[in-house]
Amino acid sequence: MARLYVLLFLIQVVLAACALISCLSADDGTVRGLPRFVWVLVILVFPLVGAVAWFLAGRPVPRGDRRGRSSGPRRPVAPDDDPEFLKSIDERANRDDHALFQRWEEDLHRREDDRPRGGERPEL
Repeated sequence: MARLYVLLFLIQVVLAACALISCLSADDGTVRGLPRFVWVLVILVFPLVGAVAWFLAGRPVPRGDRRGRSSGPRRPVAPDDDPEFLKSIDERANRDDHALFQRWEEDLHRREDDRPRGGERPEL
């Protein structure tokens, strides 16, 4: 039974420490409900209740929709997830294929022009 009390005490201390770190690292203008100084006092005086209250009512919510997606500056997109990059690769591949096809056609026309006509036989 004593082990259970020690475990619950440690969980309470870790939860309060996480809430305190979160509260102290939040910007002043983004803290909800109470001023940040008051939240710190509530977390220190009532560790369990204060920590739970901080995470439920005081912690800043990211801007954007309610699903937590931020509308702030976008993070860089991986090349294989960027539609503009994929489009540029397709356009470049099409251009390269077209240039290769043009060279083949020119080579074929040149060979046809060099080929002997009619009944002529090439000299050996």
